[in-house]
Amino acid sequence: MHHSHEDHHEHHHSKKPFWQSVFVSTTHCSSGCSVGDLIGAPIVFLTGWTIAGSVLFADYVVEFILAYIAGIAFQYYGMSMKDNSSKDELKNAVKADTWSLIAFEIGMFGWMALSHYVFFTQAPKPDSAVFWFMMQIAMIIGFCTSYPANWVLVKKGVKHAM
Repeated sequence: MHHSHEDHHEHHHSKKPFWQSVFVSTTHCSSGCSVGDLIGAPIVFLTGWTIAGSVLFADYVVEFILAYIAGIAFQYYGMSMKDNSSKDELKNAVKADTWSLIAFEIGMFGWMALSHYVFFTQAPKPDSAVFWFMMQIAMIIGFCTSYPANWVLVKKGVKHAM
């Protein structure tokens, strides 16, 4: 049975306009990504990990993995409908979170690359306020780049309107 996004709104008892439902859905996605990024950056910094000699590449890999795990967990536990099997719910969570997470990280990682290679002569590190300020801007940009992905996912019914 196919539901239009209007049916979806009534199913979730939402009286919000569609764009607001997408906005809330995007904040949900962004929170999972941010948790992964906030945990990942200090881990890479404290361990001294690099990939191809780059701390930034190590940050990208660790943060992406942690953000993906956190995002899917938030999606799975926060949005599961309880009328599907756990396997189906996990599959739905992966489907709902993958594209929005990638869109978020593209914006965030792009900004962090600029702050790492362009804006500063020496890249800010997670033990400085400048790093965390730049990370906050990166998260805002990630929100902006993931909003269109969330719009499409909610419109197609892959993600729940919130």
